[in-house]
Amino acid sequence: SPSCPHARLILPLVLAKFPTIEWIHVRSAGIDFLESDELPYVGKKGIVMTNAKGQFSSSLSEYVMMACSYFAKDIPQLLNNKKAKKWDDFEIEELRGKTMGIVGYGDIGRATAKLASVFGMKIIALRRNPEKSEFDPVCDEVLGTGRLSLQKLMSVSDFVVCSAPSTVETRGMVNADAFKASKKNQVFINLGRGPVVDEDALVEALQNGTLRGAALDVFATEPLPSDHPLWDLDQVLISPHNMDRTATFMHEATEFFVNENLPRFMLGHSLLNPVDVSLGY
Repeated sequence: SPSCPHARLILPLVLAKFPTIEWIHVRSAGIDFLESDELPYVGKKGIVMTNAKGQFSSSLSEYVMMACSYFAKDIPQLLNNKKAKKWDDFEIEELRGKTMGIVGYGDIGRATAKLASVFGMKIIALRRNPEKSEFDPVCDEVLGTGRLSLQKLMSVSDFVVCSAPSTVETRGMVNADAFKASKKNQVFINLGRGPVVDEDALVEALQNGTLRGAALDVFATEPLPSDHPLWDLDQVLISPHNMDRTATFMHEATEFFVNENLPRFMLGHSLLNPVDVSLGY
């Protein structure tokens, strides 16, 4: 579990102590908190690893649509007017017809695309294997990974949702070059993993007006340090990595383990949500 701060140190010790272990289940979707020199050998030893993919997608996709509406309807202006007891009507935007770019089109990305399509948004996605989404009914265009693909997505998207896992390949992927390619008035939303984004480049893009705003649920360092410049930017919506923390999220993740994968393991059947340790997801 990510709630165990020393998991990356403890897991190799457990595996060495109990060499008959056949299966490791991770309560989260990401496995970056387990990274160690020993982790790549898990697959080579024939140990299966699974995760809780899909257990958090509904809540996180709702968060994305809330964040889109936060900027489209200018909620900060509404709150300021209310505080000032000021009746000041202003134009707002529709989400209908806007383009959402999704970086990391896994389970969370697909759940987000489904909701966004209901709002009438166009969806462009970026994923390692674009052929897997060739016939996706809610995705208008799918791009492969790479610098040019990311820049293309950034250049046409009104809202960019980063839901990519943190791996050796993705860390720092959304960098200064990516933000320089951003469409005018773009809003950037990160709910995947903080290290995927170059935060210095993000801050600069917000400060110089390249980005209209950002909604951030994950950060390179958590908790976000009190002296971090993101706190002082009015156009940034910050949440403490809790947008999947519903009253039942732990129960649902445990139910998946107990009711789905554990019986499969006991019966010798294939397990759901297998993780490719070499890829990190």
